[in-house]
Amino acid sequence: MLIITLTVLATALHIGLCFAGAPLLLGLVNKLRAWLLGRRGPPLTQPYWHLVKLLRKSTLVPDTATDLFTFWPLGAFLAVTVATMLIPGFATGLLTAPAADYITVIGLFALARTATMLGGLETGFGFGGAGAAREALFGLFAEGALLVLLLAFALLAHSTSLDGIAATFRTAHIGISVSLGFALAAMLTVALTETGRIPTDNPSGHLELAMVHEAMVLEYSGRLLALLDYAGMLRLVAWMNLIGTIFLPFGMARAADILSWPGGLALWVVKLLVMAAVLSVFEVSRAKMRVFRVPEFLGAALLLGMLASVFLFVAARIGA
Repeated sequence: MLIITLTVLATALHIGLCFAGAPLLLGLVNKLRAWLLGRRGPPLTQPYWHLVKLLRKSTLVPDTATDLFTFWPLGAFLAVTVATMLIPGFATGLLTAPAADYITVIGLFALARTATMLGGLETGFGFGGAGAAREALFGLFAEGALLVLLLAFALLAHSTSLDGIAATFRTAHIGISVSLGFALAAMLTVALTETGRIPTDNPSGHLELAMVHEAMVLEYSGRLLALLDYAGMLRLVAWMNLIGTIFLPFGMARAADILSWPGGLALWVVKLLVMAAVLSVFEVSRAKMRVFRVPEFLGAALLLGMLASVFLFVAARIGA
């Protein structure tokens, strides 16, 4: 009974921290980026005030939209929400662990992308349709790279469960290898695209929304836009948690062991801070990329994922 209670409490703490801290994490990334550019930057709490402002505004529905216009932002938000709940943060063995499968997470991210694309097609305007078509092309490469990485993780951990992958990478003393380096580079590339943190030549006015996805949400306003913006914040947290769980599993607490929680929480915060700093440095140091080159960027991720899987397969055959 005590173990179940601790597991429930750890899960509630994980969900609460992720959902409450998502805007703060985005504010930190924007603040660090501004500092690196020699500017003062917006306050850390700016994303919170942005969401509050959107919630107070009226929601407008274009005349050309269908009855499903208001459903797609909710669908995208719910898909990202479930993914954020499933991916471990500071601890393993959460209540959601049985459902926290790598394939499930990929499907939820794809579902959120699909809902956003359909929202961009709702009004029938050319700009939204072009954005949806571009997003479909990006998704083709991104999902392919993630599925190729699935083979690499399955070869190493003999499981597609995120908890299983984290446990294997933490205890098997795999160390830094060429294959894992390729896998990490591939996942970072996909994560940058999925969270919209690749600087492009068409910067967005919405700091929360992916720069390469902005065309699909131009017709949304008020609460619907707040849902999309908040989903973008949660997506950033989810991807950082996913990278931390797979490639930085050291120090993660166990949900059933309350004494390990403080250390796990502290290291989780440190990992997020480090990844936020690295992301800020990348955005500042990387020149603005033309949107048409993003598929090449994702194609490199697909190639790196294939190399990681091939190297791991060869190593497994030699070891056998």
